[in-house]
Amino acid sequence: MIEPVVTAWKDRHRSVSGHQSAYAMREIVNSIFYQGRTGCQWAYLPHDLPQKSATYYYFAAWRDDGTDQVIHELLRCQVREKAR
Repeated sequence: MIEPVVTAWKDRHRSVSGHQSAYAMREIVNSIFYQGRTGCQWAYLPHDLPQKSATYYYFAAWRDDGTDQVIHELLRCQVREKAR
């Protein structure tokens, strides 16, 4: 559901150095959702999730450009549709 939004964002924000992320975007999204759901500090994300620096980079970028709101709206609509 949110993959097209994340993919489009990634296409618009290519790495300056030309290298791709060391983590799958799904893992980054899972890490952001985990932090939001649990409220844990960024430094205390579980070791099996991407590093804090990678996770927070995407969180801050999406917060600053509104991508997080687009994702939120998509998920909100999905939940409301299922509740009908």
